[in-house]
Formats: sequence, structure tokens, C-alpha cells
Amino acid sequence: MASSINYNTVWSSIFAPIPTFEFLTRYGRTSELGKRHDLPYHVLGSDLAGVVVRAGDGVRRWKPGDRVLAHCLSVDLQNPQGHDDAMLDPEQRIWGFETNFGGLAELALVKANQLLPKPEHLAWEEAASPGLVLSTAYRQLVSRNGAALKQGDTVLIWGACGGLGSYATQLALNGGAVPVCVVSSSDKAETIRKLGAELVIDRAADGFEFWRDGEPDRKEWRRLGNRIRELTGGDDPDIVFEHPGRETFAASVYVARRGGTIVTCASTTGYDHYFDNRYLWMHLKRIVGSHFANYSEAWRANELVRRGRVHPTLSKTYPLDDAALGVRDVQQNAHQGKVGVLCLAPNTGLGVSNPSMRERYARELTIFQEH
Repeated sequence: MASSINYNTVWSSIFAPIPTFEFLTRYGRTSELGKRHDLPYHVLGSDLAGVVVRAGDGVRRWKPGDRVLAHCLSVDLQNPQGHDDAMLDPEQRIWGFETNFGGLAELALVKANQLLPKPEHLAWEEAASPGLVLSTAYRQLVSRNGAALKQGDTVLIWGACGGLGSYATQLALNGGAVPVCVVSSSDKAETIRKLGAELVIDRAADGFEFWRDGEPDRKEWRRLGNRIRELTGGDDPDIVFEHPGRETFAASVYVARRGGTIVTCASTTGYDHYFDNRYLWMHLKRIVGSHFANYSEAWRANELVRRGRVHPTLSKTYPLDDAALGVRDVQQNAHQGKVGVLCLAPNTGLGVSNPSMRERYARELTIFQEH
């Protein structure tokens, strides 16, 4: 019924860092089932909200007619490494990026262990929007596999009004932490305050530039650290929620407190990171790599949405024929929150089966749509 745009679809569309057809070719070498994915076209999309049309013979939990979401971890768990944490399985892939038959389509093909129950108070396009980014933020920030956020932690959140950051902000607030939200415009600062954040840094207004003439600007690291302490009353971040990558990584390592954690996924401004290792080793900081989420983490993240503790941050929705415009919005950072795509749903606002719960959270559901 609906899907959404994530940055991995931007990477697919520009063949960077590699054409994703290479992923399909590798998958095709693994098994007869894998060969089905090695095709001269790639159906992208790593989010989905829809209805089960048909279930395979071995599927027990789900049946045709069920209203579901699909998270994007595709894994068979035939390797022992994956049974402590499915993300460590050497054969794990991101559906709709490293596999075919993703969510930006009228029909999608998923494994039974990708499915989650659809939140009843959400429209199709709203329900489709949190999946990848919320699960990623949950593992990165809350899970013991990530930063293991605690009550009272100060958390620096880059891109707090984007897909990942808007959910990281909600998770931090829910967990009793203090988010320091970095955004790139006054409009985004206004939006993130409506979400409940009190400490906001507008990078554009403050003029932060962490690289000058191809060299890291250490004065800017210090200026950022001072700005954070002004807002927090003198506290450095216990956790830095990293995902921009090259542009911000050195500053992230610098501003984290002694013994603090920099937890990173993605690298939307570049994969080749620089940082001054003295501020890591001498101050006993940790860098933790985090990638999507296992089924348990994705399920728990979705339960927060079903219970109304975390809300979709959908700001704009395109029809499937115009999905490329949504991809361009995400590439240019011209959006707030998430960009949705209608697939078989003919209009927005459909699919709600618990209107009383929806009415209870009406304000929260429109914060990002207002902008």
C-alpha cells in the first residue's frame, strides 16, 4: 500500500559507492532462491506497509489478509554467527538494497521474519515511514548492541530533523535522556522543538564549518563543544549519534565526554572519516559501529509506535510514479523527517483501523506535515 524513501535508495539511484546490481549478482551465486534476485532490473525500497497476499508453505505466523509492515533485514540464519545477533550473520542483507523485490512497488517479496504488525492508528503512508530509520536508531541508541542509552544521558544528535535524527530524538526523550539536536535551518529548529526537544543548535545560524580548504578546522570543534556546554549547563555528550560521516565525524569524536561513546551508522557526507585519535585514546572514548537492527530490535521499536510512544515523522508523500522526486528531496536534504510513497493506496489517510487512538495523537502526527 505504501513505502518510503531512505538514503540507501539515493545510493542505488546514483550507483554509489557501487551499482547495487552487483549485490544482486552476488546474491544470485548463493542458491537457487538467490538466483531469482539477479535480474536486469532492481526493485528498490526498504520500507513497506501493506497486506499479505500470499504466504509460503512454511509460514506460520502470518496469513493472507494480515495488515503488516516489513523491516529490511533479510537473513536466513543458516550460519551460527547470526544466532546471537542476526546482524552478525555473514549472509544478512538489506532488503530492497542488497536484494530485489523491495517496497517501492505494487507487490513485494519478503521473508516471514521481516514482518511486523501494522500500527492500527496510522494511515498506510505513515505506517510505512518509520521502519528502516526507527529500527536503525533504536539499535544505535537504545540497544545493548549500540550505545545502551541511560536515563540522564546527554545525547548529541546530528540531523535531528531528518529521518534517523527525528526518531533518535524521540527515543532519547522517551528514555529520560537530554537530546542536543543539531539541525540545518530555523524551520527545522522549530519543528524539532515541537517534538519536545529543548536544546537545539542551528548549524546554519551559528555558521559551523568543520572543514576549510580541505583541512579539518579544530577551532570549530572547540566552538561546537562550547556551544553544547552553554546549552547543557557544562555537560559534554555521553553519546554522539553519528550518521553524516566525513563532514562531522572529527567534531563528534572531539566533543564526546571522557569515556563517552560515538555510535555511527551510514556516512551521507562521505565514508572516508578523519578524526584526531588523541581525543579518542587519551580520553578513553569508544566508537561503535551500528547497522540496521535484528528482528527483536525492530519488533521492539515498532511496539513503541503501536503504543503511541513514538510517532511517524512523515512530512511529504509522493505517488509511486513520482518516487524519484522523493529520492531527490532526500539526496538534497530538502525534506524534514521522512518522505513517503503511495503504492497501491490511492490516497493518503487510508488504512486507519483505530480512529479513537488516532484522535488521541492527532497533534503529534501532524508536526512534520505542517512543514
